[in-house]
Amino acid sequence: MRRVQEVLEGLPATTVWQEELYKDLHAHPELSSQEARTSGEVARRLESFGYAVQRVGGGVVGVLANGDGPTVLTRADMDALPVTERTGLPYASTRTTVDPTGATVGVMHACGHDVHVACLLGAAELLAARPQAWRGTFVALFQPAEETAAGARAMLEDGLTERIPRPDVALGQHVLDHAAGVVGTQAGPVLSAGDSIRITVVGKGSHGSMPHLGVDPVVLAASIVLRLQTIVSREVRPGEFAVVTVGSIVAGSTSNTIPDRAVLLVNLRTYDPAVRQTVVDAVERIVRAECAAAGAPEPPTFEYYDQFPLTDNDAEVTATVTEAFRAHFGRDRVTELGRATASEDFSRVPDAFGTPYTYWGIGGFPPDRPGPPNHSPTFAPVVQPTLSTGTEALVVAAMAYLGKDER
Repeated sequence: MRRVQEVLEGLPATTVWQEELYKDLHAHPELSSQEARTSGEVARRLESFGYAVQRVGGGVVGVLANGDGPTVLTRADMDALPVTERTGLPYASTRTTVDPTGATVGVMHACGHDVHVACLLGAAELLAARPQAWRGTFVALFQPAEETAAGARAMLEDGLTERIPRPDVALGQHVLDHAAGVVGTQAGPVLSAGDSIRITVVGKGSHGSMPHLGVDPVVLAASIVLRLQTIVSREVRPGEFAVVTVGSIVAGSTSNTIPDRAVLLVNLRTYDPAVRQTVVDAVERIVRAECAAAGAPEPPTFEYYDQFPLTDNDAEVTATVTEAFRAHFGRDRVTELGRATASEDFSRVPDAFGTPYTYWGIGGFPPDRPGPPNHSPTFAPVVQPTLSTGTEALVVAAMAYLGKDER
């Protein structure tokens, strides 16, 4: 604990620039794979702290070697969302973009990635300023495009595993709608795997008054939607978790025309790879069977996208970090996070290295006023104690491995 406190002595000075940086990031959000301004600011600050900095796959990695010892990788994501902000904050985003439908929408840090960036930069400075308190190598990884599940993969495809030291442990965190000042940990599966599927079913176009001359893909899509609802209730073992959601159906444009195709967007969430495979197989089987029953002239097509891996926290790492949190924050501020059905691509990086990891949550809202969920246009964590808690959590978790023996 003494070594941790030594590192955190610099927190008041770090907080001064950190709060301003956070507000600046919040006011200037950037969409997935477009994080040029954010990554430039990250790289500049890491270099000023003394890190060896590399641009990798649209992200930024800073490595600080400080003698013999373990290597700890910490990660923050940088991207924002196509959401129009409605927080009323003086530093609210006013940026806009054009979405795939041609509509103008806002751009907002509606998932707290601005918090993540500010906290990891703060932790990076604190560790760099107190090298006498720890030994080993600290890796600060700032990842693009988490929201589209493309960022971690892009960094790996750009040679991440060959360009930085192999970490002995990997750490990540996320700000949530919990009370600010609280940290939540969870061993085992903590965030679900996620799969999105674009399913195209083919019919036969006809005049609406002559349905017998066509094959109606709207009716076919409706049958598929109803049948997909039986997967969880009838094919997944009771007690196991799975969600199947049909979020969009697009077919036709007029009331008196039977279109020639329909497109369904389906989302799956699971905690177990075997359950995931059961659900995927069932979706494809049901869609093909319904198409055959309808007399569709062509087989359906399946396009998988925005695929997120399971986040499965290592039990030993989680126990080590949880104990370190309890020693620093006190047991009343460390809670059990529980499983969440949201998804993340953080685990792709440690999995690529074969490295154990843990991923925890920090609160960001007043305890007497429950926060809105992530991705809400009103998602606005309070600046403090959110930033200080997130920064301390990263330092404490890293120091559980890097801290010098105090004997």
